Amino acid sequence: MQKQKNMKHGAAGLFFLFGLLFFVLICRFLYIQVTGTAGGEVLASKIEKKYEKKQVIEAKRGSILDTKGEVIAEDTSSYILRAVLSDKEPKHVEDPEMTASKLAKYIDMDEQEIYERLTSNKKAYQVEFGSAGKDLTQVVKQKIEKMELPGITFGRTNKRFYPNGIFASHLIGYVEKDEKTGEMAGKFGIERYLNKELKETNGKLTYDSDSWGLLLPDAKEKVVAPDNGNDVMLTIDKKIQTFLEDSLSKVQAKYDPEQIIAIVSNPKTGEIVAMGQRPTFHPTTKVGLTDTWRNLAIEETFEPGSTMKTFTLAAAVEEGVFKPNDSFVAGTYKAGSGEIHDHSGIERGKSMTFLEGVQRSSNVAFATLAMDKIGADTFREYLTKFGFDNKTGIDLPNEITGKIQYKYKLEKVTTAFGQGSTVTPIQQIQAASAIANDGKMMQPYVIKSISDQDTGKVLKTTKPKVTGNPISAETAKQVRDYLETVISAKKGTGSKYAIDGYEVAGKTGTAQIAGPTGRYLEGKNNYVFSFLGMAPKDDPQLVMYVAVKQPKLGASYVGADPLSEIFNPVMQNSLQYLNIKPSDVKKQKAIDIADYTNQPESSAAKELKELGYDVSTIGSGRKVLDQSPKAGSTLLQGEKIILRTEGEMKVPDMTGWSLRDVMKFANVAKLDLKTTGTGYVSKQNLQAGKKVKEGDSFHIELSQPEGATEDIPKDKKTE
Repeated sequence: MQKQKNMKHGAAGLFFLFGLLFFVLICRFLYIQVTGTAGGEVLASKIEKKYEKKQVIEAKRGSILDTKGEVIAEDTSSYILRAVLSDKEPKHVEDPEMTASKLAKYIDMDEQEIYERLTSNKKAYQVEFGSAGKDLTQVVKQKIEKMELPGITFGRTNKRFYPNGIFASHLIGYVEKDEKTGEMAGKFGIERYLNKELKETNGKLTYDSDSWGLLLPDAKEKVVAPDNGNDVMLTIDKKIQTFLEDSLSKVQAKYDPEQIIAIVSNPKTGEIVAMGQRPTFHPTTKVGLTDTWRNLAIEETFEPGSTMKTFTLAAAVEEGVFKPNDSFVAGTYKAGSGEIHDHSGIERGKSMTFLEGVQRSSNVAFATLAMDKIGADTFREYLTKFGFDNKTGIDLPNEITGKIQYKYKLEKVTTAFGQGSTVTPIQQIQAASAIANDGKMMQPYVIKSISDQDTGKVLKTTKPKVTGNPISAETAKQVRDYLETVISAKKGTGSKYAIDGYEVAGKTGTAQIAGPTGRYLEGKNNYVFSFLGMAPKDDPQLVMYVAVKQPKLGASYVGADPLSEIFNPVMQNSLQYLNIKPSDVKKQKAIDIADYTNQPESSAAKELKELGYDVSTIGSGRKVLDQSPKAGSTLLQGEKIILRTEGEMKVPDMTGWSLRDVMKFANVAKLDLKTTGTGYVSKQNLQAGKKVKEGDSFHIELSQPEGATEDIPKDKKTE
């Protein structure tokens, strides 16, 4: 009885215990049923994750196109090579040795390394092949697929492709993955500036599946369509940009300068049709990117040098104070406590016309025009009118502006010829458009339009914008005529920029470079050489600015050499490409020189001058004994001819003579000639008027027509 009693109590206890557990379990089920959560997690979400499958539908980033719709940057399909190793899969790598041997022919990885990838981790489901197996083209993919290698598969992705390689790289920019968001984003230039417009948003496909990943019966697929980025069309012309890149590369290889900057624009609209620089980089490989992180055309300021005289001249013409045939005395100009000197090649104390001062780039001429003719206050107003106080507003990131130093008399004077104050290359392009475009100054821009990639509908268009009218159309025409003589005149500093078939108007520049101590650097190579030109002169279709910093010129080259090797081919090829007809440019006549020996000097000199030659006579007699060049030589009009007569010989003032002309003199006088330097005569050991006899030693020093002593006293410090 006691045993039965104990069994009843035990059974009751077990019943109570199991009842309690059942009650707790029911409460738990009810709780889960009501709340839909367990362990702090939403069960519906867990189920969805398990049975809902998602696939990414890749969108395409917008393309960047040139002005005629040719691709500069676009998204293209690329492929990732993978190898399935798990023997649980029907298609897996069965023969690693054979697979490695065949893959080595198409990816940049040796056979042994591929074999190790396929065999080193036997537990791996699949492996990839690092950078060698990424970014494969469609062509490579198809070649590998034709081999039908078991277990070899591919993944697809979009890759940013720059088909032209190094091509306006700092303007275009590049794309890379953002470390914070993991998304592709533009870096530099247009890729960054218009990242929101170019950026794509991937779509997705979701559906409910069974445990094997198959679509459940009656289940519906949910599709979120991808949103492709917008296309951007630039004002850049691929053909002209290619002309520019080719010339930049040649000059970079030949002269190894620290920097080259070049811009080509349409002055009628402000469109930038080409923009390039060195150093530069490849947007795909990023090679060269660390050499410079800036677009030098808009992010570099420097003292422009004599290209600034273009706008001083324009102001003087507009004010009616530029009288081309009026004269001034070259050499020096008093500027407060300082003194401005003309560069070598201009005779000190010589009276010359203002037009010749423009042609020879006389600092004294432009200081006189700005301070004494225009007036310092009025000239300062023109600097504002030409846009040098503000950014141009070009549609590119990180534009900066220069600074006009205009407090002291010396600063005012030096600004007139491009020293002391700083500007950017793009500011000069904008200002030059007023001269090329009959007084209307056009804002530069590079974005032509933005359009929908899928429909082609234009969403935004940039219209040309006039930013000012600093001068009249008549003034602009006169300035172009004067600037054309810089290239065509015998004493002009721009003779190297002459282009066969087209009249060019332009201005040379040679700017000193401030060193770390504030003093200007010395030496033949330590300058920023530049040229600002436009063509054709009567109706300019293109304006081009080129600057070369610290080229390694050597003994036989001058600053104009690397500049002209960029400007001339780019301008000429571009004008021909644009179907701009060559003008009827009058060419100098070339004739064979007659024999004037034993003739009277007076009649010989008169005849030669009437033919257009520059005659210089040495000797006090009346009869010509010798001449240089000799009879029968072919000469162009304007060249110098030396006549030697009887009697004592006297040395002429050779300041500004070319070495060729000095050699003519030395040959007929039979002197022992010694030279140093390159360019034009700046010093001679025998003073003008000194008597000489055959066999005497004659030593001359040559200097560049713009440069070594140009613009500012050496002890002036940069503000």
